This record gives sequence, C-alpha cells and structure tokens, in this order.
Amino acid sequence: MQEQYHFSQLETKWQKDWERQELDQVAEDFEREKYYLLEMFPYPSGHLHMGHVRNYSIGDVVARFKKMEGYNVLHPMGWDSFGLPAENAAIKNRVPAALWTKDNIVNMKKQLKTMGLSYDWEREVATSDPDYYKWTQWLFLEFYKKGLAYKKKAAVNWCPSCATVLANEQVVEGACERCETLVDKKDLEQWFFKITDYADRLLEDLQQLPGWPEKVKIMQENWIGRSEGAEICFKTEAGHDLKVFTTRPDTIFGVSYMVLAPEHPLVSELVADTEYEEPVHAFIKKVKSMTNIERAETEKEGLFIGAYAINPLSGDKIPIWVANYVLMDYGTGMVMGVPAHDQRDFEFATKFQLPIKVVIQPDGDLLEGNKLTEAFPAEGRLVNSGRYDGLPNEQAIQKITRDLEQKGLGEKQIQYRLRDWLISRQRYWGTPIPIVYCEKCGVVPVPAKDLPVILPIQVAFKPSGESPLKTNGEFLNCTCPNCGGEATRETDTMDTFVDSSWYFLRYTDAKNAVAPFDREKADYWMNVDQYIGGVEHAILHLMYARFFTKVLFDLKLTSAQEPFQNLLTQGMVLKDGAKMSKSKGNVVSPEEIIEQYGADTARLFILFAAPPERDLEWNEKGVEGCFRFLNRVWRLSYYYHEKIKNISPGEVTKNELDKELLRSIHGAIKKVTDDVRLRFNFNTAISAIMELINTLQKYRDHTNVKSENLPLVRFGLENTVLLLAPFAPHIADELWSNLGKKTSVHLEAWPKYDEKALELAEVTMVVQINGKVRERLNFPKDLPEPQLKELVLETEKIKQLLQGKEITKFIIVPNKLINLVV
Repeated sequence: MQEQYHFSQLETKWQKDWERQELDQVAEDFEREKYYLLEMFPYPSGHLHMGHVRNYSIGDVVARFKKMEGYNVLHPMGWDSFGLPAENAAIKNRVPAALWTKDNIVNMKKQLKTMGLSYDWEREVATSDPDYYKWTQWLFLEFYKKGLAYKKKAAVNWCPSCATVLANEQVVEGACERCETLVDKKDLEQWFFKITDYADRLLEDLQQLPGWPEKVKIMQENWIGRSEGAEICFKTEAGHDLKVFTTRPDTIFGVSYMVLAPEHPLVSELVADTEYEEPVHAFIKKVKSMTNIERAETEKEGLFIGAYAINPLSGDKIPIWVANYVLMDYGTGMVMGVPAHDQRDFEFATKFQLPIKVVIQPDGDLLEGNKLTEAFPAEGRLVNSGRYDGLPNEQAIQKITRDLEQKGLGEKQIQYRLRDWLISRQRYWGTPIPIVYCEKCGVVPVPAKDLPVILPIQVAFKPSGESPLKTNGEFLNCTCPNCGGEATRETDTMDTFVDSSWYFLRYTDAKNAVAPFDREKADYWMNVDQYIGGVEHAILHLMYARFFTKVLFDLKLTSAQEPFQNLLTQGMVLKDGAKMSKSKGNVVSPEEIIEQYGADTARLFILFAAPPERDLEWNEKGVEGCFRFLNRVWRLSYYYHEKIKNISPGEVTKNELDKELLRSIHGAIKKVTDDVRLRFNFNTAISAIMELINTLQKYRDHTNVKSENLPLVRFGLENTVLLLAPFAPHIADELWSNLGKKTSVHLEAWPKYDEKALELAEVTMVVQINGKVRERLNFPKDLPEPQLKELVLETEKIKQLLQGKEITKFIIVPNKLINLVV
C-alpha cells in the first residue's frame, strides 16, 4: 500500500477495472427483488455543471447502496438530445446539428465516467438517434389511432423582425431573444395530444404517490385545475351567444360587466364599423405581444367595446369589455364580472369605476358595494337576487343551476385549467411527425413498417416562419402510402417533452429492434422506484410522463399506471447566494475540482454540504475539508496496513476502549443505514463515518502495542470502507483491495449492526438548575432515581451552587437530563 493518497491514479485504475468487469451491467432476474433508480437525463450541452454533479452523485449513492443491500439495481443513463440549442449551434457554426450533438455526447459521457457513476452504459439511449425516435413516431401513431393525436389551428409566437415562429422558451419578457422585437401571435395548424381526456386520472392518481413531495403534487393539482360549476349563456343585444363558465352561479345577479379575451373572434365582429374598432384593435395588438404569465402578473387593463349583454335571469343590460387578464385558452375565453365577490373583478371594477353590487351577505354587519375595500368571496345568504333572496349560497348554486338548465340557458359543468398538449414545433432538430398529406387521400399516417421517418442531415435555415424541413425537397416530397400518388410530409417536429415522456421505459429494453420495449421486461423493472431531478420539471415533464404511462397502460403495452413511485427534487447549487451561471461569472467547473481533488472528494462535498432537497452553497473550504478527510482515512488505513495484514476481523472486547470502539462501529452502521435507506440524509450519514474515523484515531492514540485489539481494529476498518463505498467509490475499492480482498467492495453485502453492541454501560446526563445547564455527569445507564439524586447532590460543584437554596422539585428525564428547581 502506498503511503500517499494518489487519487488520480487510483480513480483511473478503478474506472477501467469496473468497465472491464462489466460491474454495472444488469439483466432481469425474476428470482431477485429489483430496484430501478433513475436521474433525469441531461441535454448534451457538452459540459457538466455542478447541478449535474449533485443530481448524479445523489443517485449513485442510492444505486450503490441498494446493490449492496442485495437488490437487482437498474441504473441507466442517456441523452435528451433533440432541441433548440443544437439547432441554434447548427445555424451559428454551420455544422450539422447531429454532428454537434454527437460530439457533445462523447465529451459528456467521458466526464460522467470520470465521476465514477455506476451506470449500465449498455442501456444508453439518445432521443435523436433514429433507433430511438423510430419508436417515438410509432407511439405517436398509436396515439393517433386511439384518437389522442389531432390537428387544429392554434396561436403561436411570431417575431415580425426575424419573420419566424418562436418557441415559448425563445420569448423573453414578451420579446424575441435574438433581436428583442416584441413578439406577436399568429394562427397556424398545429398537432395536439388529448391530455385533457386523462385529466381526472392524472388528478385522482396523485393520491397513489405518497413518495412524492407534497409541493409537487399541489403544483400538478393546480395545473390540472379541476373546477365544478356551471356554463351560463348570456346574449348580446344583437343575439350572439356569450357562454361563460363560473364556479359561482349564485352570484349571477351581481354581474356588472362582461369581459372577452382580446383574442376572442367575437370581439372583432362586435366592434366592426364602430367608433370602438380602432382603439380596440390597438389594444388587442398590445396584449397579443405578451405571454400568459406576463398578462397574469401585469396591471389589469381593459376597454369597453361599445356592446352590451343581457343577464339571462335579471334581464339587466351589461357592458362588454376586453381585458388583458382574460385568456382565450382558459374556460370559454370570456368571464362575467362580479366585483363584490371576486377580488380580480373588484380590482378591475374599482379601476374603471364599474358598479359593485353585493348579492351575498355574511352573518353580522351588512356589506355595501360602494364601501367595500376588497371583495367578499366567502359563503353567506343571497340578497338582491330576486326569488333566490335568503337562500344559503351553497343551496342557491344548485337551485340557480337547475333553473338555468330548465330554461336552456346553462348547464352543470366541470372544467379544467389543463389544456391539450400542443406538440408541434416549427423546428428542424426534433422527431419528425409521421404524417403525409395527399390531395386524394387527405391526412395519411406513415405505416409502421416505413418508420423511422429520418431527418435529413442538412437543411436551409431561412427566416420564413415555417419549418426548415420545408426547404428540403427530398424530405418534403414523398409517395402516398395509400394510393401511391404524390404527397408531402408533415414538416413540424415534436416537442422534445414527447421524447422524454417514455425514455424510462426504453431503458428497460434499450436494444429492442422490433418494439419500443418488451412488456415482460418493462413489467419487471417498472415503475421507477426512485426518480431524481430538479423541481423545475414538477409540472410539464412529470405530467407528460404520467400521461404517457397511462396511455401505454390503456394500450396494454405496460402494467404500470404511474411512472415514478418516489420522487426526490434536489436543490440548486449556489455560489455567493446565486445560482451558478456563466452570465453571473460564478461557475465552478467540475472538471477543475476533479483534477485538483479527485472525483471522490467532489462527490463527498456535494453530498455532505447540505441535505439533497435544499439549495447548496458552494464552499471551497468545504471541498478542502472533504479532501483532508479522505486523506485521514487513507493514513489510518496505511498505519494499520501491515499490522492487520494476516488478522481476521473480530468483535471480542477486552476493555472500555474496545467497548467504546465497538459501539461506535455499530452506531455508525445504524446511522448510515437509516439515513440513506429511510431519509436520504447523506450529509448526516457522512458525518457518522467521520465520527467513526475519529473514534478509530482516538483508539490508535490511546492504546499501546500490548493492548491493541487488532481483530477489532480490522473489523472497524472493513466496516468503514463498506460504509464509505457508495459515497466515495474509488478510494473504497482501493482500500478494500489493500485489506486483501479479491473482489470489488461494491459486490459486498451492506453491513448489519448489532443492537446489543449499541447498549451503553454509561450515559452522560445534563444537570440543570432552574433550567440552566450547570454540569454534565456520567452515570451508569438506567440508574434508579434515589441513587441518581444522591450522586448528584454529592457532586462538589452542585453542592456549592445549592448553598442557601431550597430544592422544590427534582425533574429527571431518564439517561438524559436532571433539572433541579430551587
């Protein structure tokens, strides 16, 4: 064994050895319990960042721990490799997106391997590989056959300066990220998935996920946004239907204005050839340049459009407005304004001096509309509501809804905030949608035998606002699969969230050339036991993956109805209080840290510095501290290396020092086991290993050659290495080898602790006087109270503090605390 810890040599050595042994490759074993551990796969940008290091280190600890516990562990890795950055790089550098992506994958794979991560690289997938996206296209066709994929007109982001369609992520504060021109909206034919068909199941099945963070489930509940209420039909004076959805039909007599979304097609019709036409269209243009988020956050703005609606129950004439806070893609694109009982309506009515009419009174003081300082949205009894006066509002909701239904002016309805998933992207670097258009046959799905529809290597990027695939005649023009006549291909590509909505299933059978995956293999591994990734994916990716899994269950392709049994959303890595980013100039390169301190140190720090769900503040001194700790482990092992070479491990104790060491060994095993298995508290688990090393060093320093219990020392060192293995795998395997072991430490069983060995002969108890700590004393464990009182009162320091005082109470917390009240 070398005296010095040469991390770079041994890390390279063990990475090669693990690869040679195929240590991390796994196959189905129906005799063993499986454990599927997965971190969200990365976009191949070419460089790892500290967020990656944290995410993957957390996952690797769990994977290695579970393997040592005896599970058959699947721990795969791949690449979410379609998307806008590669397309932008192709435009900027004039290099094919496929080549840029492939080079980045090679580089990042090399970086991941330097971290010593236990991935089964035989299962590697890349979403931009035709062998993968062939099956993404196949799944699209299955959705299409089931009626879950359809095409309709929808608004997209349009940059008039670049003359191109922008994805939502290309719009920054309402402007084009390239030229900063205000973005407009444009209607285009788009493909959608009918995720709304699964809204109830997506909502209800959240109850089946106790292993998910509550905040993530709440975010999904809010995104789905299930609301029970009524759709009510108002009419304009000219007879147009104005259908609004409301959860509060009991407030219908309090409607003082109607609001249409600026994009609503009826707006243009109502203002045509009137004095309101020009200002209303100017307002619409301004609002259309804003994102939905900006419209929700900005000050409420609106315009009266010169038209009126008629209240179906009261007959009141109600002014119609357009406003920025009403969205076309939520509800019916119009709302009834009840300012006395809705805060948003109250703010709008107050600003524009619209009437505020109270129709729900609480018990107690009467509300007056002109004196309200905020809306009253709570329960009460109806007033100013004709024959419904006096009814409790919950009862009035039912009665008014029934009456509207009988008159044909409304109906009970459930609505959702969730909208169908728009998957069309007018981009090149994405999965081609497998549809062709024939003048004779219409919309024709590409037959499964003709998949994949391959992306061309090169396309011309022109600011036309259309997909670059339209510029490639070889791709665009094709033969109709039905009639053999001339046809053209769909040139939209799929949203990259489609690719990542089923990749976890492909990992279960990554080399399958005849199906996306074999059901028997998928059913063995699914669902994912532990999924790890950022909370920023709480809604879109996680919602889409759940949707896909439910559709595939319905298609009888898998027996899993939820993709991820447990979810851990790790915190960010910060430096100087801010998220690491190139723009802030606070990025720390993982490669530099690994080169200077080694991968084991980088892993250990990122796991030790904070609990995984919390943000982690980067600290160079903390990295150095972890490096010093590993050197301490190495030096201690070197000190005992020759002494214990031919010694077998043993647990026989001869004196109190031996007993203390044995207790520390089993205490560390229990602490690390519980912290990793039950809580993922890696920081406290590592702390327990550090304490064990302290105890071993104390033992070394307080014993002489004659009193050394070398079998016990070997037992301690072996267990230290086993506990360290998931966290710092390279040094652990080297130390295991130095202990004379012939197989990898990562093939060993996880150590078990002995409860009896944890029992203390002595305990340290805090002694307080009137709640203030005055002394700490050692006593035999479970000493009877009379003897305990006697020993405390005989202690010299306590006797002095009690002089001239009377003890009124003697409080004892067994084996922990004594409080004298005087």
